[in-house]
Amino acid sequence: MYTIALLAAAAAFFETTSAHGYVTGVRSNGAITKGSDPVWYYNVQNGQPRPVTAGWDSLNQDNGFVSPDALTTADINCHKSALAGQSYVNVKAGDTIDFIWNTWPESHKGPVINYISPCGGECTSLTPSSLRWSKISQSGLITPGGSGTWASDTLIKNSFTASTVIPKNLKPGNYVVRHEIIALHGAQSDNGAQLYPQCLNLKVSGSGTVAPTGGVAGTSLYTRKDPGILFNLYTSPTSYPIPGPALWTAAN
Repeated sequence: MYTIALLAAAAAFFETTSAHGYVTGVRSNGAITKGSDPVWYYNVQNGQPRPVTAGWDSLNQDNGFVSPDALTTADINCHKSALAGQSYVNVKAGDTIDFIWNTWPESHKGPVINYISPCGGECTSLTPSSLRWSKISQSGLITPGGSGTWASDTLIKNSFTASTVIPKNLKPGNYVVRHEIIALHGAQSDNGAQLYPQCLNLKVSGSGTVAPTGGVAGTSLYTRKDPGILFNLYTSPTSYPIPGPALWTAAN
């Protein structure tokens, strides 16, 4: 009875909060590897083992976000109180991988940004604070005018899917990929942006020789007053300054 009641409560909770989304899995070469499902927490509370997925589990059971006042905390890396994924997405350098979201609201317009961090061994034992990020792709305002057409709109149009290419000359090894949407519908006010980072472990194969160096700690990616974090979506913008470090292109 306790199990049924707990799962029913979790289902009701997700029904009321499902306006926001999470990455259910990654598709590579036609194969889908599961990401973290926020329901993991309720299963563990009910005595079940933590699910083995490539996704980093976090306390995002409300399908919520990381706010700008938490940009100096470890939560900005892989969402709130994240725990390392326990398996991997298998990819080759040069592959295109698709991040599949369960949903995303049309009102939550903003950029889609992708980073990688080398693990220097097994990713499964790392903590968020140990990760060092290099930005590998980004997309922001696509069509100016009104509130504009944004990368998030393209994600919705593509069945809640966004893609990135693993750099073709990336050195084989274990990496964490950080896939993020920044929702800007409240970003005209300080602390109004909503950041939705999602992390998954990658096991990269291939013959590349270039590894990221000088990556950025999550706590140094953004500040709450960055032009791309404090941004008015409703002024018919003609451009958008995507926040974060410059793109890392050495392995492209």
